[in-house]
Amino acid sequence: MSSLLPQALLRAIDELGRLPGVGGRTAERYAYFLLKTDRQAAAKLAETISRLHDDVKICPVTFALIDVNEAVSPLYSDDSRNKKQIAVVEGPLDIIPLERTGQYNGTYHVLGGALSPIDNIGPEQLRSHELLERIKNDEVEEVILATNASVEGESTAVFLERQIHSALPNTVITRLARGIPVGIDLEYADQITLTHALEGRRQV
Repeated sequence: MSSLLPQALLRAIDELGRLPGVGGRTAERYAYFLLKTDRQAAAKLAETISRLHDDVKICPVTFALIDVNEAVSPLYSDDSRNKKQIAVVEGPLDIIPLERTGQYNGTYHVLGGALSPIDNIGPEQLRSHELLERIKNDEVEEVILATNASVEGESTAVFLERQIHSALPNTVITRLARGIPVGIDLEYADQITLTHALEGRRQV
């Protein structure tokens, strides 16, 4: 391909191809689109990306992503939020779907991942110690384990449950209910989903 395309375009394709979920063909389309688009639009995109690390930081309390000029996350500093309730999530983007429900008014704690020996992520890589400190400092009454419904997410939830029960036995620990999504046939449901659906069954 090096003899068919300019080096600058090839470099753009290579860099775009590093993005998660972007294959070779998609990277080529993205790069060609940027080349065809207005120079100012491409420059604006480049500037926006270049400022990401300068304009975004991590909240020292919740570990959510916040603007660089904010001291803590608005989802924590807002007096209307219930600080005695914490939803524990794996990553900062996991906060978005919970907020979109409009049904949760507590605070959040971002672990920074899930237990995964294959990826060299152990307990020391997670912000579990900070979680325990928050529970004590804010006199938290309920911790909602909102980790993902994966093997890693389940292992992380069990680990946190044991840690919290050991250090703070009076804290109520709950887990997001699991079940079969609407529109999914049983034959296509995975084992973890079916297991939680059976455990969470209720009388009708």
